[in-house]
Amino acid sequence: MNTVALSDSGLLLAEGKDVGSRPLMFLNAQVLLAPDCSLRSYFRLIEHYPIFSDLNAFFSTCMELYRSCPASGCHDPSLDYLVLTKTIEMIGFPGNPRLDIYQSLYGIQDGNLIEIRQFTLDTLLDAPLKLGKLKHVVFGDKMDMFEFDTVFTLFELIDAIVWELSFHGSLLACDIRR
Repeated sequence: MNTVALSDSGLLLAEGKDVGSRPLMFLNAQVLLAPDCSLRSYFRLIEHYPIFSDLNAFFSTCMELYRSCPASGCHDPSLDYLVLTKTIEMIGFPGNPRLDIYQSLYGIQDGNLIEIRQFTLDTLLDAPLKLGKLKHVVFGDKMDMFEFDTVFTLFELIDAIVWELSFHGSLLACDIRR
């Protein structure tokens, strides 16, 4: 599988070089994150390659929120880091099984996964960003859960994060009312 690396500055690097004006050809490549990547790196990615903002209708709102945040210092100290996870759920097995596959963005707090909906974007931007494991859940007569190492494509990274952050627009409005 081809790989592409996301740098802290938001550049995509293939074989150590900027992908330039042709980033779409890397959407199916395995994405690797530089050790110093943060959620801010993700937004810098969208700024460097604005064509990616056409992948999801929520980008305009998320980019507005991002641009309204301070240039640094946006990290809630209670969060250790953010992690992108992948889940495969097999439901109704045995019988008429259904398979759901999705990615989610969580915070890690004292080693535990927590939902990030309670945090505003200006408390998440400078949190380190990492790629997590795949969780395979089988719902049937009993529930079984397994964890595996996995890969994430660039498309999965882009789409999953904007989807998760799309829920933050109303949270900011609620936060302002307090």
